[in-house]
Order: sequence, then C-alpha cells, then structure tokens
Amino acid sequence: MKIRKLRVIAVAIAASFVITGCGNVNVTINSPNEQSEIEYSDDVCPLERNGIELYLSRLSMKDAQPEKSILLVHGVTYSSHEFDIDYQDYSLARALAREGYGVWRLDIAGFGRSGDVSDGFLPDSDYAAEDINAAVEKIVEVTGQKKIDVLGWSWGTVTAGRFAVKHSEHINKLVLYAPILCGIGKYDVTEPFHHNTWEHAADDFQKDEQGNIDHAIVDPAVVEMFCSGCWHYDKDSSPNGGRRDVCVDSSELLVDLDKITVPTLVICGDKDPYLDYGLVKGCLDHLPDGSKLEIIEGGSHVVYIEKPCYHLFQDKLIDFLGH
Repeated sequence: MKIRKLRVIAVAIAASFVITGCGNVNVTINSPNEQSEIEYSDDVCPLERNGIELYLSRLSMKDAQPEKSILLVHGVTYSSHEFDIDYQDYSLARALAREGYGVWRLDIAGFGRSGDVSDGFLPDSDYAAEDINAAVEKIVEVTGQKKIDVLGWSWGTVTAGRFAVKHSEHINKLVLYAPILCGIGKYDVTEPFHHNTWEHAADDFQKDEQGNIDHAIVDPAVVEMFCSGCWHYDKDSSPNGGRRDVCVDSSELLVDLDKITVPTLVICGDKDPYLDYGLVKGCLDHLPDGSKLEIIEGGSHVVYIEKPCYHLFQDKLIDFLGH
C-alpha cells in the first residue's frame, strides 16, 4: 500500500540583510514575478524548545509594522516553504502580507529548517502541538499582540487543532485547511523517517486521464517551484511521527472539534482524497458560533495553488479572518 503525503507552509531571493532590534536576520525580498514589483521583509525569529532550534519566521510588507499576525502550520512531509510559492500572485504568505498581516511560518522539530531529531517518531501530533504553542508564545512576546490567527494544513489541522484545544488563550481565529479529522486507513508505519522524492512531492497535484499532472489545473511553474522547494528545504527525509498518528482506522477521530472554543474556518476542495466528507460537512455542528465551512468545487489537497481555485481560496480565507 502506498501512503501518500499529508502536509499543512518560503523560497526567497535575498537582496539585503540587516539585524533587527530583537536580533533577527531580516531579508528583503523583491518579487519580480508579481504584476508589480513589491518588496517584503522576512524576519527569522530565534526559538528553541526541548533543546531543538525551531525555524520561525515572519513575512511582512517591507518597513511595515503589522498590527495582526497569522501563523501557518505545515503538514507531515514538507515544511513551511510551501506557503510562499514565488510565482505571479500564488503565494499565500504574500497575499496575507498585502492584507496587513505579519505572516509567521514554523517548521516543526525535524522538518525543513528546524533542528534535526534523532528519532523520527518523536515529533508526533501532540509533540508538534507544543512546538506550535512555543511559536505562538514567542509571537505574542515579540509583537505584543494578545491574540493571533492560526492556520493548519493537512496534518497541520491535527497539530493546530490539538494546540487550539489545549491553548486557546492566544488564538483569535483558527483555520483548518484540508482537515484530517479521522484516520486515513490503518497502516503500520515502522520506519522513523520518510524517504522523500521529487515524485512524492508532486503526488498531490491532480492528474489527467493519462496519469500526468493536469496543467489545466496547476501551472507547470508552480509544480516546479513547489517540488524544488521540497527538494531544497526538506531534502531526502522527514520525521514519520505524524504519519504514524494518521495512518489509523477511519473510526479514530484525530481532532476533538467539540473542545475548540474559537471561531474556526474549515476550508477544502471537493476532490481531496484524504478527507472524510461526512465529517467535514458535519463539522459546524461541533464548532462554536462564528465558524464557517467552505468547500471549493474542483479543488484538491493543494487547492490553495490550483489555477482555477487559488484566488477563491485566498478571498474566502481573507474574508473569514477579517470579519
């Protein structure tokens, strides 16, 4: 049985480097791929938990002082670079930055640019939830903002959901994108690390009748940038603790929606092979007032970068966060 990846997300060109007041490295990013040249700043914020250095960065408009923040949480195979596909206006991180957000991205221990772990089973869902809590505590400390928004993608909905259940005091709104609400099927994950390949990174893109990536759905340049980022930042392996958590029987619930106390957006495509749509469509019965469900027609697990869908995804997300 082939287990495909789950992931809930910055390939940046550095033009200049300065040291910010809190000791972070600031990178100015020029974006020639966008319709007009816009400059962003990407601040790396030092963070450590359990003796492991965690990669935490904030993308914002250059010289801006954002008054609101959102943390983006990746999934089980590839790390936070996926939220910043620097092609045209596909980047979710930059779209949010243009709306005035400080867009924070975290790599869970062992993933991407965070420190390595000797045991790939260590960063399981509960462990990752505490990494998220450490990041949120740091963001609150650095920005002075009492509450922030949090978005999790795929396995990131499990980790961000469990974080929200235990630590709601600093959450304004929660977004569960492509929510893995229950096990995806029982499978024994025996290897502590997953072997990453270029083909695996591309596996979530929709295919045509011949089994090739459907370029009517996803731009070839987006595929190239996505996979190149996976190869560059995540290299040939990633921890398997989260994969072991989700590879269980579908009767096992992974997120206790009844214990989430903040307004929550559940958003996904209607062609996502990982989702239990019965649970997804019934989620509002368990979430607090102000929550919302959005299912985007034609979208898959990577609806946020699919050609017919990504603008709608961005619009629905920004509308929810702003109201």
